[in-house]
Amino acid sequence: MNRLPSRDELVAFIRERSGKVGTREIARAFGAKNADRAALNRMLRDIADEGLIDRRRKRLHHAGTLPPVVLADVTGRDSDGELLARPTEWDEEAHGAPPVIRIATPRRAQPGEVAGVGDRALIRIEQAGEETSGRVIKLIDRAKNRTLGIFRGLPGGGGRLVPIDKKQLGRELSIRADATAGAIDGDLVAVEVARHGRLGLAAGTVVARLGSLKSERAVSLIAIHAHDIPHTFSRAVLDEADAARAASHTGREDWRRMPFVTIDPPDAKDHDDAVHAVPDPDPKNVGGHIVSVAIADVAHYVRPGSALDREAVKRGNSVYFPDRVVPMLPERISNDLCSLRPHEDRPALAVRMIIGADGRKRSHTFHRVSIRSAARLHYEQAQLAVTGRPDEVTEPIAENILGPLYAAYRTVLHARDERGPLDLDIPERKIVLKSDGTVDRVIMPQRLEAHRLIEEFMILANVAAAETCERSHVALIYRVHDEPSVEKLNALREFLHTLDISLPKGGALRPDGFNNILSRVKGRDVERLVNEVVLRTQAQAEYSSENFGHFGLNLRRYAHFTSPIRRYADLVVHRALIRAAKLGADGQPDGTDARSLAEIAANISATERRAMKAERETADRLIAHFLADRVGATFDGHISGVTRAGLFVELDETGADGFVPARTIGDEYFRFDEAGRAFVGRAVTHRLGDPVTVQLVEAAPVAGALRFKLVGHDRAAEKRTGHKPRSSPKFAPRQKARGRRR
Repeated sequence: MNRLPSRDELVAFIRERSGKVGTREIARAFGAKNADRAALNRMLRDIADEGLIDRRRKRLHHAGTLPPVVLADVTGRDSDGELLARPTEWDEEAHGAPPVIRIATPRRAQPGEVAGVGDRALIRIEQAGEETSGRVIKLIDRAKNRTLGIFRGLPGGGGRLVPIDKKQLGRELSIRADATAGAIDGDLVAVEVARHGRLGLAAGTVVARLGSLKSERAVSLIAIHAHDIPHTFSRAVLDEADAARAASHTGREDWRRMPFVTIDPPDAKDHDDAVHAVPDPDPKNVGGHIVSVAIADVAHYVRPGSALDREAVKRGNSVYFPDRVVPMLPERISNDLCSLRPHEDRPALAVRMIIGADGRKRSHTFHRVSIRSAARLHYEQAQLAVTGRPDEVTEPIAENILGPLYAAYRTVLHARDERGPLDLDIPERKIVLKSDGTVDRVIMPQRLEAHRLIEEFMILANVAAAETCERSHVALIYRVHDEPSVEKLNALREFLHTLDISLPKGGALRPDGFNNILSRVKGRDVERLVNEVVLRTQAQAEYSSENFGHFGLNLRRYAHFTSPIRRYADLVVHRALIRAAKLGADGQPDGTDARSLAEIAANISATERRAMKAERETADRLIAHFLADRVGATFDGHISGVTRAGLFVELDETGADGFVPARTIGDEYFRFDEAGRAFVGRAVTHRLGDPVTVQLVEAAPVAGALRFKLVGHDRAAEKRTGHKPRSSPKFAPRQKARGRRR
């Protein structure tokens, strides 16, 4: 056979094929030559656009199929009593109704493998013909038969439960005097709902007191308990951490004379990455540099299967709140033995990278070393030093240590610009607390060159880690980022059309394509709007035992290596590197393969999403507390979301996010325009990104909810944006643009 397949043959081949299938496999099967690849790719794009196949994850498969491991919700039982589940995340617009997964319960199941209706679990999919079955790998969340809230005592005894969930605002529970379990006003409590009636408040019984919320310092407790984030260590874990002793230098290369420095935020509690750079003396690499990145050797202390390891994989990652950190590892490990403190010997896993004058990495090697950091710096401190304003710490190292670092960074920028990663400009907010835990102010930190320096060196190190493991055929967990779906691209295309910006049809849009769009609106009134909409078009980064690249960074392979103190994925990669580079006996255990790592990847992807949601909700609650005594005040902001129910408005001063119900928008009739993300009236249009003035009508600090009323609108925005109402498919769900989790 030596020809291009027909459309029907392509679809049939992909449907029947098991395992990996991509353009290479199709070309080999049908004998297509290299000259036919362009035509073959055009055919694949066409049938993908029609929804017949998926082109996600650099592989092709029949549209609507499930991955090997999926997060699913148990929804009920069939007539035989067997459990049925549906995937938690499923694109119904693209693939129709989600598949039903029949759950097989093993005869000798462990407690964590027995699910019930309402539970959420990781399930390994087993496809047998048309029937989809699976087995529970791990329970993620039990059915919610309890609700959380703040207890408000009543003078005559008993009280009310104020819900912490925005969706439950206004739905208080009544708690009898004999059902309070000793709760006092201001306690965060768990309540068992006893009765839901048509009339009166539902009744409940307090089953657990979780802590007092008398001060804002305790606000993060709400998110911790609402999302079941493990926040206390067992005695066995703490004992194991306390028993750990500092690593010796035996079997390690001595790099203690290399003047590494750590550069972190000023309030960082752990310092697990250090950097060093010098000009390359090799006459064959004139203008090049040697860049070294040293990462705390967590794998030395946290061994596979230990109590520390089991706890770390359960937590998945550290969770960062304005008032506290819920660490992945005990402080004895994270803030002591594995913190690269200045002038103290520390074990590290390091990568030495040769950078050419063009900024590209020419080669790299991994080493197990002992280092001694020369200084602990924060970003602004490092930046001031290289711009001629050093302090007493940076003055001695500004020229001979920081100078070469910045020189190497500026060289690396050439290759970065050529690679063209997605370059979004989304401001991030940071909540600064007073000593008593109350909000002092909310700031939008400036992105300095020092931030970008560390970011680029860490990206280089992460790429080197993935390459080394692949070269040695050692299984690892990748950090992956899928390309945007066809549905989201179509919605973006319709939206940009309302701004007189065209987006070509057909073919995959690369990061530089998005960057071209962003450059066209640079400096315009719609710049912020377009940045946010492009962000919402992107898929969510996650962890995977299979590599399908990182779209946003425009990299073929990428693995998190640089922060094993706070991310379990990085610890897995450290162990893989130790095995691949033969750096010790405490590396990846025998028998580790992509299948076993798939379960871990799915779990830590879920814990990462959990952490992001908890962090975001806590920030919302703190700012709602901050603004609660300013009800009636007016604020400048911009429309950050548009739904049929109303407008979301983000305040310019604090980044606080609130809601304007559709029924309160104005006196005239407004039509919801889905494509233009706008409410269109006769005299004025309210659309995504428009500047507005709002009045704070209500603040619910416990739920982190704010309600606004429009009192002013920049009507010139309608003329600036050239609004053109059109109909279109649904756009991507609104999401907050906080944090850069690559």
